[in-house]
Amino acid sequence: MSEKPTEARKTSTNMRIVVACSAFVASMVGVSYAAVPLYQLFCQVTGYGGTTQRVEQMSDTILDRTIRVRFDSNVAAGLPWDFKPVQREVELKIGETIQISYTAENKSDQTTYGQATFNVTPMSAGAYFNKIQCFCFTENELKPGEKMDMPVVFFVDPAIVDDLDAKDVNTITLSYTFFPHAPENPVAAVAEPVQDRNTL
Repeated sequence: MSEKPTEARKTSTNMRIVVACSAFVASMVGVSYAAVPLYQLFCQVTGYGGTTQRVEQMSDTILDRTIRVRFDSNVAAGLPWDFKPVQREVELKIGETIQISYTAENKSDQTTYGQATFNVTPMSAGAYFNKIQCFCFTENELKPGEKMDMPVVFFVDPAIVDDLDAKDVNTITLSYTFFPHAPENPVAAVAEPVQDRNTL
């Protein structure tokens, strides 16, 4: 008679352990999926890792101090594009908004799609490199042999001169790497039901 309550307690304890382990595994999976977007958000807000900032308007302050910006370009394997900056570098005043351009040309006989990643060095300048317009904000499509002008509109935030780690930066390098990107599949149209001829 005394064995049944003991077995019931063991079963109950085992069930609690199974539930706890399952919940732990589920939470770890959820954290792993959330880690990437949270890290990207952290980088965008802080400029960590040389991540540049995206803004909607120009700076209203221009300092009487210049800074040099160099441009770098890379294409990952699997994307048959020739991608390069029109100018290798520019010199501008801190706070001044300017536009530069890259060009990309599809060297293949097929339509291809690319998505650009970006960063700046030194990394301490990332939080102060503000882009208003950039081809890197969206996926890019190039038809066979097509060549495209890709503008970037940016400024260096005057707040950089107040940052102990970045105030002595005289040259910033803006680097892009294009990766092949599969286009999103269009939503299939809903087929209309076929009417039975016998009902017509």
